[in-house]
Amino acid sequence: MQVDGVEEELPDELENACSDDDDSDCSSINGTSSTASIAPLSSVEEPMLLEAEDDREERPALVPSLFPFIPPTLYFSSANEKVELLPAEQRRLLKWKISTVTPNVVKHTIARSHFKVTKKSHDWLGCWGHHMKSPCFKALGEHQKLNHFPGTFQIGRKDRLWRNLSKMQVRFGKQEFSFFPRTFILPQDIKLLRKAWEDSGSRQKWIIKPPASARGIGIQVIHKWSQMPRKRPLLVQKYLHKPYLISGNKFDLRIYVYVTSYDPLRIYIFSDGLVRFASCKYSSSMKTLGNKFMHLTNYSVNKKNSEYQTNSDDKACQGHKWALKALWQYLGSKGINTTLIWEKIKDIVIKTVIASEPYVNSLLKMHLRTPYSCHELFGFDIMLDENLKPWILEVNISPSLHSNSALDVSIKGQMIRDLLNLAGFRIPQKEDVVAPCSSASSSTSSLCGGTREKTKLDLSADEKVKRAFYLTQRYADQDFLSSVLDVLTPDDVRVLAETEDELNRLGEFERVFPSPSSSRYLRFFECQRYLNILLDQWEQKYWNNRTKGISLLSTLCHKGVHLGTNDPAHMWSKCSYISRFEPHRQDLVSPSRSRVVVSHQHRSHHDDDGSDGEVASVSSLPVSPSPGSSVASSACTSPQPSLTQSLLPQQFASL
Repeated sequence: MQVDGVEEELPDELENACSDDDDSDCSSINGTSSTASIAPLSSVEEPMLLEAEDDREERPALVPSLFPFIPPTLYFSSANEKVELLPAEQRRLLKWKISTVTPNVVKHTIARSHFKVTKKSHDWLGCWGHHMKSPCFKALGEHQKLNHFPGTFQIGRKDRLWRNLSKMQVRFGKQEFSFFPRTFILPQDIKLLRKAWEDSGSRQKWIIKPPASARGIGIQVIHKWSQMPRKRPLLVQKYLHKPYLISGNKFDLRIYVYVTSYDPLRIYIFSDGLVRFASCKYSSSMKTLGNKFMHLTNYSVNKKNSEYQTNSDDKACQGHKWALKALWQYLGSKGINTTLIWEKIKDIVIKTVIASEPYVNSLLKMHLRTPYSCHELFGFDIMLDENLKPWILEVNISPSLHSNSALDVSIKGQMIRDLLNLAGFRIPQKEDVVAPCSSASSSTSSLCGGTREKTKLDLSADEKVKRAFYLTQRYADQDFLSSVLDVLTPDDVRVLAETEDELNRLGEFERVFPSPSSSRYLRFFECQRYLNILLDQWEQKYWNNRTKGISLLSTLCHKGVHLGTNDPAHMWSKCSYISRFEPHRQDLVSPSRSRVVVSHQHRSHHDDDGSDGEVASVSSLPVSPSPGSSVASSACTSPQPSLTQSLLPQQFASL
């Protein structure tokens, strides 16, 4: 694709090997202007563009929020739609930073929404580029959105993925984490591998992979110790030697997983995907282990086989690449319960993303001004064994979006369009798109202009106390946790409204976390997060009556609660909270019933958030546990210091 503008290279820090981008479909951008329209697009990528433009349905440029006083988001259209033009002043703000790896399918989609390419570093709203080192995220402006989170290499690098999943397995047991083959990371695990090798016998096959490669590079299947490469880092796994076969061929699944937020965690899975077949019929014979066309399913490997058969029909079960939906139909026709397989895949996805959660959230707090600035698409590679059990092979943090057939265009085009709508791009105020500091000259500054300090989370002291209360209970049952919805603070309303708005822009994505049944996954988090508890309780209360929840939030937003309020009804510490732990039967109610008492202290020095004055604290009166009460809250069973004393000011910063 040729564009009449100059591409300013993203810094080297964006390079990352945890990508499976192959056959780059990203052409250079030539010229000298600072912005440029995106050039006409190829008929292979977008066949619908051959229609007369007047025949296409025109769609509004903005998607209104479900709630009053919340700004709209930009609309991204399909190829058979056109998007109305915004007023010139707003249209001038539609700038996109093109990188050397921005795929054509993204370029096509943003072009239909009238984005211009920019070479500047501070004025762009969106960028689809490489991953970059965590400190470089500090340079992102609050109006900018990049397609990566810091720290996701913790599942994107093969060695880190297995280390983190193995830790989860040790902590929670093989029953919950049995979806990955036994793995060794060399050279650290060489002695453990040698013992496992000897115990497994001479018929055991092993697959070796470089820890940070992609596209099948450096992968071998071996069965002799003498075949093991020396003097370089390696991942060694027991080979899944009994895969499920279709027409005698091995295959894997590419599942598209999209994360819009890590705190709260929101995970989506696209309803379609790709099925990639090995291009030679499978054999378990040791003599075939050197045949990559038989044992590897990577498209970048198999396309080199003269026997590789293409497939352009997303509904056809033919050739060496199918649509995921076509596979489900094929298996369903054989009486296989595909819903059960899909549920197991969703379970793998949720647990794997949770394995990366502590690292990502730590880096987000260190380096990001606002959580708005990050979102990420992952490519999960899943294999089915002979019993149709799904196994995770790897996670790509830059999954290939190259589209070389109508099948690819059909799936990836729809997926990217829905993803960008889900992302919720907003038009910033003109004054927010500030020019970069003249002194900034680092590679980080070249990306975003300037390295101004990130803005702090705008939580009131009252909100910090509420969060502390729900995160410091030793025993918290469902009855207790459900009370988190009793008093909704401004930040609660903001997050809930954002979450409902996002759900309203799903397209062909499905949200798998949070969901009405995702409470069971909260125990897998290394550290509980207040917003995950909030969303979990919201789902449980309103999943089967979404209209009621939306109506409640609409009323609150109409009052401007999400913008901040002094209304005591939305200040948690101003509302008395009666513990629900004791039975409500009249004969068990006694004067000693637990009540959380909210006191207020005046602080003469500045708090951690830069404000002084009134700060709420939480304490508990003693409680006489009632007969039959099996669960008690630590905040309600014994006197304890106020949370303000124990959590302010140092620990409130982490809430």
